[in-house]
Amino acid sequence: MAEIEKKPIKITETILRDAHQSLIATRMPTDLMLPILDKLDKVGYQSLECWGGATFDASLRFLKEDPWDRLRKIRDGAKKTKLQMLFRGQNILGYRPYADDVVYAFVEKSIANGIDIIRIFDCLNDIRNLQAAVDATNKIKKQEGRGESQIALSYTLGDAYTLEYWADMAKKIEEMGADSICIKDMAGLLVPYKAAELVKTLKESTKLPIQLHTHYTSGVASMTYLKAVEAGVDVIDTAMSPFALGTSQPATEVMVEAFKGTPYDTGFDQNLLAEIADYFRPYREQCLETGLLSPKVLGVNIKTLLYQVPGGMLSNMVSQLKEQHAEDKYNDVLEEIPRVRKDCGEPPLVTPSSQIVGTQAVFNVLMGERYKMATGEFKDLLRGKYGQTVKPMNQEVIDKVIPGEERFTSRSADAAGLTNEMDKLEAEMVQYKQQDEDVLSYALFPQVAVDFFKYREAQQTKMDATKADAENGAYPV
Repeated sequence: MAEIEKKPIKITETILRDAHQSLIATRMPTDLMLPILDKLDKVGYQSLECWGGATFDASLRFLKEDPWDRLRKIRDGAKKTKLQMLFRGQNILGYRPYADDVVYAFVEKSIANGIDIIRIFDCLNDIRNLQAAVDATNKIKKQEGRGESQIALSYTLGDAYTLEYWADMAKKIEEMGADSICIKDMAGLLVPYKAAELVKTLKESTKLPIQLHTHYTSGVASMTYLKAVEAGVDVIDTAMSPFALGTSQPATEVMVEAFKGTPYDTGFDQNLLAEIADYFRPYREQCLETGLLSPKVLGVNIKTLLYQVPGGMLSNMVSQLKEQHAEDKYNDVLEEIPRVRKDCGEPPLVTPSSQIVGTQAVFNVLMGERYKMATGEFKDLLRGKYGQTVKPMNQEVIDKVIPGEERFTSRSADAAGLTNEMDKLEAEMVQYKQQDEDVLSYALFPQVAVDFFKYREAQQTKMDATKADAENGAYPV
C-alpha cells in the first residue's frame, strides 16, 4: 500500500469569536481574552478568529466596549498568528447593504488595526454582493502588503445546491480574485461522506485552498472533519474544549489527537492546549451558573438536518415565542420554516436571511394565516433588495405580500440606491468622533453606537474628575 504524503491539517481557532458567539451570545469580554493570548499565539494555528460576526454589535451594545480597541489589544498580544474576521459581504457586519465606499473604508480599517484574513460571505451566495469587499482587500494588500480575502460559501441543502452548483461557485470565486474558499456550514448540515464528495469536487474545480467551518449542532461535525481532511481539505475550524460542541465547533484538542501519528498530524502540543483549556474552564462554569451558557445549546439536535435551522436562529425563535406566550407553537414554527424558505427561493439560512425567514415563520403561525402580516425585511427579500436567490420565489406569495411592486434584479447596494455614504455618515456623528473608526461603528449600528459614545464620554468625564481630585489633594497619595 502506497504511503500517504504528509499534509498536516491547519487549524483556525474560534474560541475568541464564533465559539462564544454560538454558546454564550457573544458575551466574552476583552479582558478575559488578553491574559491567554501569549499561549494561543504559541500553538501554531493557521489563524485566530477573533473579530467580526456579532462581536462588533455585542461589544458596543452589551459589553460597553470599543470593538476596534479589542482588535488592537488582540493584535498586540498575538504577534505571530494571523488574525481572522467574519464579514457579511455588502452588509459588512450590519443588517443592511452599504455603499462601496463604506465597504472599502471598513476593510481598510480592519486590516490597519490588525486583521490579516477577511472571511466574506453573502446570505444568498450572490457573488455580486462579495466583489466590493474582495476588491477592497486586494487593493489594500497591494498598498500595505497585508490582507487576504476568503470567500465563504454558505452551505445549504435543496434541489438547486448540486455539486455542479458548488463547483461553478468555486470557479467564479477564483476568477473574482479571492485568496481562498471556505465551506461555511453554519447549521451543521454537512454529513461526513457528503463532505468528502464536496471537498473533492471543489479541489478539482479550483487551485485555491479550501477551508471547512461547521457546527456540532447535529452531532456529526467531528466525523465530517475527518472525512473532509482525508479528501484534501486544507484548514478546519475548531474551538478549545470549554467552549466547543453543541452549537459551537468540534473541540481543538480532540481533532489534534484524532490526527496524531497520521499524515495529517498538526504537531500541536497537547500540554499547551491543556493549559489554554484550563484557563477558559472556570469561565465556562461561571457562564453555566449564571445561565449565560444554557445546557440546551450543548446537546445534539438532529432536527437541524430536517429544518436547516442554525443554533442562533433557534434561540432567537424561542425568545420570540416566549414574548408572545406561545411556546406551545414551537414545533409548528419549526415545520413552517422550510415552507417559508421555499417560498422565497430557498436561500441559505444565515444572518440576516435566517432571522428574516425565522421571524416570518413565527408570524405565519401566530396569525393563523400565512403572510397575513409580513415584516419589512421579508418584503425587501421578496423585492430582491438582498440580492438574487438561487431558485425563483413563489409568485403567489409575492402577489399577496407586495402586490404590483417593482422587483430589483441588481446587486443589493445598487437596489438600495446607495452611493458614497461616508461623508453623510461622518457629518451625522461628528460631535462624537474620537477616532476615524467611530464613523464606521456609527455606520453599522447608529443608535447603539451613539449610546456607546455617550457612555464612553461619561466614563472619561468621571475619570478626569477623579484624576483632578487626586492632583488637588482630595485623596491621600
